[in-house]
Amino acid sequence: MAHARISANLPPDIDPTKAPIAFGKRALPKLNEELQSPELLTQQRALMALCDLVHDPEKVYEAIKIGFLDTLKTLLLHHNSTVRQKTTQILYIMAMHSVGRQGIIQNGVISALAELLDDPVDICRKNTHQVFEMMAKLPEGAVGILHAGLIPSLVLKLKTESDEILELILDTLSNCLRVEASEALATDAITILKEKLTHSSVAIRSKAAWVLLEIGTHKEGKSAVCEEVTPVLVSLLEDPDPEVQASATGALMFATIKPQGRFSALGAKAIPPLLKLVAEETSKARLSAIKTLTMLAEVPEGRKTLLDHTDTFQQCLNDPSEAVKRAAKTAISVIRWKP
Repeated sequence: MAHARISANLPPDIDPTKAPIAFGKRALPKLNEELQSPELLTQQRALMALCDLVHDPEKVYEAIKIGFLDTLKTLLLHHNSTVRQKTTQILYIMAMHSVGRQGIIQNGVISALAELLDDPVDICRKNTHQVFEMMAKLPEGAVGILHAGLIPSLVLKLKTESDEILELILDTLSNCLRVEASEALATDAITILKEKLTHSSVAIRSKAAWVLLEIGTHKEGKSAVCEEVTPVLVSLLEDPDPEVQASATGALMFATIKPQGRFSALGAKAIPPLLKLVAEETSKARLSAIKTLTMLAEVPEGRKTLLDHTDTFQQCLNDPSEAVKRAAKTAISVIRWKP
């Protein structure tokens, strides 16, 4: 199905080719002065030039040293949408470089970008979320997003944003919630993510399941996931997309660590689709499926059912993956255990 894409094209009245400077010829300090000019056209042209320059990590380093980030933070609140668009684009390009990411963290840019979460222009919001997604890949970036108090806002944006931005938010959340999940849980993230598990987009289903997996790694998250989401996760074990299957199986694995999660999974008839994933040698979900079935075998009802399927695990003992072999050996031991 076709989806509308957010265009990064500038308004027709903005022509960067009319800028009075050639690429790389203007000294960065002079460019910084022009960004602070009261003349809108001067600001826009300076931003065009800077957008080209920051592809070079050395220029990013120089720009940060001169103090460009303070100037850019001010321009994020500019009344002109083109200025905001180019400013967020520059920050995204800077975030692609290690030195840029460190500068963004150290200069409080993450908090400043939070002001654009409700920007009326789609591309400004998209650029903003691209910066967050890039920053969240770093542990210190994820912590920066958490400390900026952005998690509740990002969770609520899952209800309203376009699919394109939705994917970016889910990626950001998966990295941030690996660190801390309490704010997300307090914002009813489980209910919102549960809705996304049945989204028409494969990517969104997969990413939503992955965020739930990260929530499930935390003690307080396991209970919430297994109480509210387990049946939907079980249904996704038979999703036609292998990435969705893998994400759902991983989330289910963490949910079944707790006893109520195991009972919920058994009630949702998780064993047949999990066995099917174990039998598929090419399945990305194979290891998680074995581990999930091992936990279900801790329940008498699960063990009784799985006793008839030990051959499936026996086949895994010849798997080239050591992790799969070890998991299969453990599963057989638990299934055959007698009190």
